[in-house]
Amino acid sequence: MAGAMGQRLPELIAEYEVPGAALAYLHEGELHEFAAGTLNTATGVDSTPDSLYQIGSITKVWTATLLMLQIERGRLGLDTPVAEVLPDFKVADPEVTKTVTIRHLLTHTSGIDGDLFLDTGRGDDCVQKYVEACADLVQNHPLGVTQSYCNSGFTIAGRVLEVLTGKRWDDVLQEDIVEPLGLTHTWTLPEDVLRFRAAMGHVEGGPAPMWGLMRSAGPAGLVCARPADVVAFARAHVEGGLLADPQAMWEPQVEIPNPYALGRQWGIGWILDEWDGQRVISHGGNTIGQHAMLWAVPGTGTIACVTTNGGHSGSFTRAVATELFKELDGLTVPPTLGPPETPVEVDAGRYTGVYERAGARMTVSLRDGEPWLRMEATGALADLHKPQESRLVAVDDTTFVFRSPEDPDWMSAVFYELPDGSPYVHLGARATPKTG
Repeated sequence: MAGAMGQRLPELIAEYEVPGAALAYLHEGELHEFAAGTLNTATGVDSTPDSLYQIGSITKVWTATLLMLQIERGRLGLDTPVAEVLPDFKVADPEVTKTVTIRHLLTHTSGIDGDLFLDTGRGDDCVQKYVEACADLVQNHPLGVTQSYCNSGFTIAGRVLEVLTGKRWDDVLQEDIVEPLGLTHTWTLPEDVLRFRAAMGHVEGGPAPMWGLMRSAGPAGLVCARPADVVAFARAHVEGGLLADPQAMWEPQVEIPNPYALGRQWGIGWILDEWDGQRVISHGGNTIGQHAMLWAVPGTGTIACVTTNGGHSGSFTRAVATELFKELDGLTVPPTLGPPETPVEVDAGRYTGVYERAGARMTVSLRDGEPWLRMEATGALADLHKPQESRLVAVDDTTFVFRSPEDPDWMSAVFYELPDGSPYVHLGARATPKTG
């Protein structure tokens, strides 16, 4: 497979219009590394296995691991209230302020509106300032009743680490994960990253207007690494080397209402799924024009990380995984959910209306009797994303798929109700309430 993937990677980046990519995988104890394409279409610098890409939200598994290390050292517990460590912590709901726990943060069940992207400066107090700014964040959903992806929660978790250790999140990461594992190509700050070959994100066919996210997003998504370092990190979870009990992070904590996008459940940090009866732990990440995926199959010991810097990156990484795990382990990666062979008749009128949370507004309407979805980004990142409109195709009574004309893969949306009857849509790993 090693030789085949060396040939297939350039073919796949051409097929999915990806400027550059890098791949590392561990199979039967042996590490294989590949790269293809360019790090930046404006400079033409080659992508190499040692190039650093932004791994985005895969960082969340690193932050969760750091907190689990603190838990194993007896400094706190998963069910410790955040306010016990951060006495000045506050969100808009006073009851959530008092009762939200570390477990809620690491499983995306806090309900705190999660997409506050706020630049609080480059200083070492940026995470502290970010958490102070969370005082006005409202609830996306009541505490603990469903799962909704929460970037804000992981920056708050990063602040918990800083207070527990008296150090910057970046330094805790280096001291507790990077140095013990001997990772040489894993950094968080641009002044460190620029010492290496570093990927530039691409949007709309050209280099992105900015290189990376604001520093306050650190604990939620600022790790830059070569794929081999990410594989080494996951290997420590599968084989041991960091935590006394890494499998505690694989225990299912909450069902994902839309299981067709990332996986079926969330553990502690990890996304959990099953392929052909084999447990799979994974996480993905997206930054400004960059995308990365990490998968590990503990039962076979196979681990893979692929990084990209633009194009149809999600479809590309899925295609890589589909070929790789079929060849290495004989496993079938579940295909993206698409339209049913026979059209399904559904009363979509009951789902029409506006669904809104911090950073996003979705409007479902009927056009000539067919449901349509309009998605708009709001807030700090609104200028980076144009509104998109797509026709919704029913798969069953609550599940719909859609895609934009230029995307090869379908996306899924699941309409559901909370225990109290409140209507929601689950899309892009996030629960969004109906507001109008």
